[in-house]
Amino acid sequence: MKKEFKGRNVVAGTVQAQSVVSRKGMNTLATFQKSILAKKKTVFGSDQNNEDLYKKEITGKALCLPKTIGSTTGGMVLQSAAALGLAPKAMLFSESIDSIGAAGVILADVWTVHKIVTVDNLGQDFLDYVKDGMTVTVKEDGTVIVE
Repeated sequence: MKKEFKGRNVVAGTVQAQSVVSRKGMNTLATFQKSILAKKKTVFGSDQNNEDLYKKEITGKALCLPKTIGSTTGGMVLQSAAALGLAPKAMLFSESIDSIGAAGVILADVWTVHKIVTVDNLGQDFLDYVKDGMTVTVKEDGTVIVE
């Protein structure tokens, strides 16, 4: 079954990817740092405190989450992941984007060729509906289709 959600564009774009879902805030540094430091070709979530993402592939996915959490270095970690081609294709926030997530996706958009399409304010219904492995299509106008 297909369902549509409308959010606010933070970094506009059109993309389609498989979903990976976190029901709680994602610690950006803890999730990405192990793969980046080890110069891996794919990021697998390394934050043991987030069982939703731990050991799951994040590179090239539509990362669905309420918000990011952690230190202010999290924005640079997202930008670094994008610069290395390791970032998710999209970050889809049920809540308003926080300063860590916003810094990362905007820096990635400005400083790298690997933009992270980002939409926020999709609502709790979005996060309740989406499951790992669903196909997510993001349209240029901030519409997100989950099937």
